[in-house]
Amino acid sequence: MSSAIREANAHLAALHGRVAELERRLAVAEETVREQAQSLIRKDGQLRRALSELRQGKDSEISALEERLRVSEGESQRLWGLLQEKDLLVAQLRHRSRLLSKICRSRPVLDNLLAYMAEGERLSPVHSGRTSPDPLPAALDLNCVPDLDSDGGKDFSLSTVDNDDDNRDSDQTLFGTTV
Repeated sequence: MSSAIREANAHLAALHGRVAELERRLAVAEETVREQAQSLIRKDGQLRRALSELRQGKDSEISALEERLRVSEGESQRLWGLLQEKDLLVAQLRHRSRLLSKICRSRPVLDNLLAYMAEGERLSPVHSGRTSPDPLPAALDLNCVPDLDSDGGKDFSLSTVDNDDDNRDSDQTLFGTTV
């Protein structure tokens, strides 16, 4: 029996040694797992902070780009309005230029007309023996449509005779300017 007890004690001692070895290895494994878990937690925190910083950077960049887009759209609208204003001004100036060209082409006739009017103002009144004024001669046209001169001058009448080019331009005439 004693040998059986010794054998049992030796077996228990070997089991005890084996359990102690396994507990030591378990403690080392637990420590390794704990260190790895803490390392993963730290890395997870770092990654979360980095991700949060990236998200904030992205959001601020998007906000800056949206602001630039808004400013650009506003500037685009302002420039479009300015372009339309300039187009309108160009159209007005083009019309005024055509009108001024017509006036310049008509100047010799207007100079002659003014000279005739000045001469007419210098003439003394015609006195007749009658008390009532003379009726207008039948040859005088009330619409001021003169016959073409013998030199073939252009008719610049004030009559209601239609001249398509002149009517088209006079319909578009913008008043309030000094030429």
